[in-house]
Amino acid sequence: MAAGGSGSRVGWLRSERLELAATIVLSFAVVLTAWSAFEAGKWSGVQAIKFSEAGAARIESARLDTLAGQLTQLDIAVFSDWSAAVSEDVASGLIEPPSTTFEPDSGTRSGFLYERIRPEFRSVIADWLETSPITNPDAPATPFEMAGYQSQRAAEAEQLRGRAEELAAEARAANQNGDNYLLSTVLFASVLFFAGVTTKVLSERNRLILLGVSITTLAVGVIVVLTLPIEI
Repeated sequence: MAAGGSGSRVGWLRSERLELAATIVLSFAVVLTAWSAFEAGKWSGVQAIKFSEAGAARIESARLDTLAGQLTQLDIAVFSDWSAAVSEDVASGLIEPPSTTFEPDSGTRSGFLYERIRPEFRSVIADWLETSPITNPDAPATPFEMAGYQSQRAAEAEQLRGRAEELAAEARAANQNGDNYLLSTVLFASVLFFAGVTTKVLSERNRLILLGVSITTLAVGVIVVLTLPIEI
């Protein structure tokens, strides 16, 4: 009787320990499931924000590209009119042929047009004239071939395109982080299932197997979570 009572007590103690272990595993799994779900939601929000910002940057880049194209067409038209006006004023004796500089005379058509050229483009024309385009065969044919000719809007558009690509890459990374947290949520949900079933199974051997599966799955989930970035 004593031996039987001792055996029953040992069996009872084993059962209690198994239930305690299952309870601990369940507790960790519940907390980590909630944490993974929270992080998955946060990264999903980051993804949406980054994609939205990338779209806005692309739209603004396209707008600036269009504006840059319009300004280039304007520069071409104004430069053509100014060049023709310079030729007319030189032929009329109103001004001297420009060599390396051009001093605008507001009383002439060429001076009138020159003063109305965009300051950004006017500086390029000044640099172009310094190359002596009239007498120097190696000089650029027009100021549009100068290295310094670049619309500020075009430069801003290029920067925005680069920024849009960066934001899109960040959005894709956020999406991957969210997927990884979702995977860990599935793992912890599996732990909840196996650990929960452990307390319902009568066979001690089967309970040990289920508890082992629960602990192993929990460990894998913890490793996955520890490798992921945190978004608060």
